[in-house]
Amino acid sequence: MNKPRPSGTRPATLAMLAVPGIAVLLFFFAIPLAVVSLDAFAGGGSAFARVFANPVFWRGLAGSAILTVTAATFSLLVGFAVALHLSRLSARLRSALLFLIALPLTFSGLIVAYGFILTYGRAGFVTQLLGFVGVDGVAFSAILFSPIGLAFASSYYLIPRVVMLLLPVLLNFDRAQLVAAESLGATRREALVDVLIPQILPTALTAFCLVAAVVFGAYGTALALVGTQLNILPLQLYSLISETGSDFAAAAALSLLLMAICSSIMAIGEVAAARAERDAHA
Repeated sequence: MNKPRPSGTRPATLAMLAVPGIAVLLFFFAIPLAVVSLDAFAGGGSAFARVFANPVFWRGLAGSAILTVTAATFSLLVGFAVALHLSRLSARLRSALLFLIALPLTFSGLIVAYGFILTYGRAGFVTQLLGFVGVDGVAFSAILFSPIGLAFASSYYLIPRVVMLLLPVLLNFDRAQLVAAESLGATRREALVDVLIPQILPTALTAFCLVAAVVFGAYGTALALVGTQLNILPLQLYSLISETGSDFAAAAALSLLLMAICSSIMAIGEVAAARAERDAHA
């Protein structure tokens, strides 16, 4: 006699559980994407031709690429150092510090930018302290409103993402391998470079691609810090859909290009991680 299957495995139950996710995906991704695609391709693709023919687009693409590589690289290096330090702490202290590190993820880009202005702006707390030792406050605060300052401010909410991804890998890493390498004559640096880093490299690449996609498409912090003075693609899109913009088809085309670039960056990280996991189990 066949035993009845648990209710959780019935197709009807699984379909009901999938309904909320399908609804969110449909109303907040599929339908908006379809509407934007209709606008972008309304003229037979002429909107894409106008975007590609505009030299401002290519300068914005270069600016976005430079900003993305700078912020993602800095965030990855700092995030790795923080995650490595946390992995050596006790579980209780690590949990407390993780709570503080994760706080920036709850802030919007505008709040982050406002906090950096209050701290490093012309009348900021740090700027005033540096003024007592002879640092020019105007020149120092100008850095914040430059691409370097934008990369620095963006790293504030990118570093926690890197830490969250790298920490589980470092916690599961067998430190006896480092001890064995050092006992065979390797220095601490050589042990980290030759033993630890190759094993966490796939996760590090995934983390790099994640934060790169985030900073490539983010505009809130950039808009608050540099306005539209910095030529990057998200601010170009903002200009096209603001009150001064009138070419909504080009805005739709640019938004699709932004989504395609960010999705491609994420896909690179996922493919690299899947390939590394397949090679590890081979």
